Amino acid sequence: MVKNLVIVESPAKAKTIEGYLGKDFVVRSSFGHVRDLPKDNNAIDVANGFKPTYVVSPDKREIINQLKKLAKEAEVVWLASDDDREGEAISWHLSETLNLTGGGKTRRIVFREITKSAILKAIESPREIDLNLVNAQQARRVLDRLVGFELSPVLWKKVKAGLSAGRVQSVAVRLVVEREREINSFTTTSAYRIVARFDAGRGAVLEAELPIRYKTHEEAEAFLARCVGADYRIGNLEKKPGKRSPAPPFTTSTLQQEASRKLGFSVAQTMSVAQKLYEAGRISYMRTDSLNLSEDAIAAAKDAITAAYGAEYAHTRHFKTKSASAQEAHEAIRPTDFTLLKAGSDSQEQRLYDLIRKRAMASQMADAVVERTVATIGISTQPGVTLTASGEVITFEGFLKAYTESKDDDDEDQDEAAESSFSRGLPPLSVGQLLPLQLLRATQRFASPPARFTEASLVKKLEEMGIGRPSTYAPTISTIQKRGYVEKDTREGKERNFYVLTLNGSQVETELKSETYGAEKAKLFPTDTAMVVNDFLVEHFPTIVDFQFTAKVEDEFDRIADGLDNWTDMLTGFYAPFHKTVELGQDIERSTLGSTREIGLHPETGQKLTARLGRYGPYVQIEPLEGAPEEEKPVYASLRKGQFIENITLEEALDLFKLPRIVGQFEDKDMTAALGRFGPYIRHESKFYSLKKEQDPHVITAQEGIELIEAKRKADAERLIKSFPENADIQVLNGRFGPYIVAGKKNVKIPKGEEPTELTLERCLELAEATPDKPARGGRFGKKAAPEAPEKSDTPAKKTAAKKAPAKKPAAKKAPAKKAAGTTAKKATGKAKP
Repeated sequence: MVKNLVIVESPAKAKTIEGYLGKDFVVRSSFGHVRDLPKDNNAIDVANGFKPTYVVSPDKREIINQLKKLAKEAEVVWLASDDDREGEAISWHLSETLNLTGGGKTRRIVFREITKSAILKAIESPREIDLNLVNAQQARRVLDRLVGFELSPVLWKKVKAGLSAGRVQSVAVRLVVEREREINSFTTTSAYRIVARFDAGRGAVLEAELPIRYKTHEEAEAFLARCVGADYRIGNLEKKPGKRSPAPPFTTSTLQQEASRKLGFSVAQTMSVAQKLYEAGRISYMRTDSLNLSEDAIAAAKDAITAAYGAEYAHTRHFKTKSASAQEAHEAIRPTDFTLLKAGSDSQEQRLYDLIRKRAMASQMADAVVERTVATIGISTQPGVTLTASGEVITFEGFLKAYTESKDDDDEDQDEAAESSFSRGLPPLSVGQLLPLQLLRATQRFASPPARFTEASLVKKLEEMGIGRPSTYAPTISTIQKRGYVEKDTREGKERNFYVLTLNGSQVETELKSETYGAEKAKLFPTDTAMVVNDFLVEHFPTIVDFQFTAKVEDEFDRIADGLDNWTDMLTGFYAPFHKTVELGQDIERSTLGSTREIGLHPETGQKLTARLGRYGPYVQIEPLEGAPEEEKPVYASLRKGQFIENITLEEALDLFKLPRIVGQFEDKDMTAALGRFGPYIRHESKFYSLKKEQDPHVITAQEGIELIEAKRKADAERLIKSFPENADIQVLNGRFGPYIVAGKKNVKIPKGEEPTELTLERCLELAEATPDKPARGGRFGKKAAPEAPEKSDTPAKKTAAKKAPAKKPAAKKAPAKKAAGTTAKKATGKAKP
């Protein structure tokens, strides 16, 4: 007989809690949600007040049966899912599914940390399921299902099959697309930054800067020329005391941002690691938008700070959340025990725990006290023109003893950050002091475009705009990547030249240098699909991607959660105009979409070049001339990474048709770079070697090709256990799951007990004969008869490169650019990799 049954969301949490409650309690996990809307159009009865139909997930049926049995036996059932809307909904679904409504044996308990005191306190103060929170979750789920199920089919018909739209994800995609267009339309300007270096005496060096920047080379040169023979003196010294205050403890979004900057974690990775720490009882609940700390936590932090650094470092603070929707009864993310230095089962958990602990401690520490000094330096040959040197000395570390917050790329100019003397003290100086000049230089600096979003900075932007809530950030960021709208990528920078002017005696010397700029690490790039879909939604469904409207919907969910609004009324107000817009969307002409763009005419043949969005991605196409024989087919090639349909130039498009290209020779045989159905590769002696993710077939060098081939040969040699010269089709290889036999295109298991090295050719053939052939696969890579010609509106650029390449003769007529590159037109798109 079970006296008390406690149901939590995760098995890890169940194990921790069971240890706290004793023998009268059995703790079991529901493994998250136990039921959801079915994946069909009958999930929501719109005509009957948006009544949802819920079904138990197939993978949860056995769990439900076990829980039903235990719940029937138990005297009391405690529903202990997470203390938020999703958690409340899970408890409600459990109550409904396990038939726990009525009877008075069910208790709802909540806690924000998994510690013995928190669990026992929750048991002492149970409550009822909060239906307002449940309804807020239902409203979100139903509304998002309505948007997805009604809008996605419009995208399938009008843009491309398989696309999806979502209320929050489409807004997130819009932000990434608009940022990309800001960057592409940004006009780079330059200015000259003047920096001087002086001998400050006693071996010390002082660096100063001219407060203004000159826009032209001539202006900068003229300034340096006016400094010939000048004396430099300290005209004024200004010292100001200052202080720096600590950042508040982490919310979900600030944890995601800081873990990205300091630890290099993705948003999803941060939440996964934080979940483990929470379930192990090491931190408080990690989905929160509150900055509040409980009085117990503040007291514990003060004791830990006093013990570690001294009483003067402790300073009690209460932070208030700016967001009106934040639940102040909840807490910010903090350690459950401030004295615990080590936590977690691996280095990731330890590093994130360390970040959380230090941030929470720093929030309860004293300000850092600093002394800021600004020195103004006069130039004798230019009255009224001064240079400025600034520095800062920390006189009391305060919270900096424990923690310093990082900054995003777009929070400060990178050039300025690299060259700033901020946080660096100045040498001893006095008013009137003569400063011998060591160096006077003007360096050309370039304005930077807005920074591309990282996962964390996109979360920050969504939060600032009131879009989404702590539980939705990570799923949104993951969804837009999984669905092919956004790619997280690291890209190399480009080279550019810049001028450096230096005063040398009475002469101004000019030097041309080069630098790499625009390198991107783990940034979010939109795909062409994102560009086309975003434009389609902005034009025809503006409400769905309207920032203010999306934020307003979030506010309405909050009002439902607070019991101020009725959830079905809210859905009625949203659905009627939305559904009408969807119906009107059926009449949109596909030709009006931006999925096809005419680039220009081939400079040699006059053939039209177009850029298109196809089934497998963006590509460019050379059209047949009017009046050309019917057997002449278009020639096409995939766009390269970073190229977009909307701005690819004619020159860039023509370059795409230069594949395959011979990159060099190895062992007296050509190495050919090309694109195939499985991506870019090098072909050498009829063998294919896939390029690495960062390698480009258009620019890969001969040396890189050789390294690729040798690395593949080495890997293959390590795989080979046994081969048979008399039958090259039979090999014994060491695979991912152990040794196996390759017989032509068939993979054959080796029976247990047989030694792979002792297998004979006859035995291998015998085992191969006994292994049935695999049925032909359907789907994208199934063996299907290739159609005679691709559909003009939807050509799959990668896959069809080999299958649908036009005949050699007609194509050669159409694409002389490829002939010049030493290849035929048919080869322009690359031979498919077998």
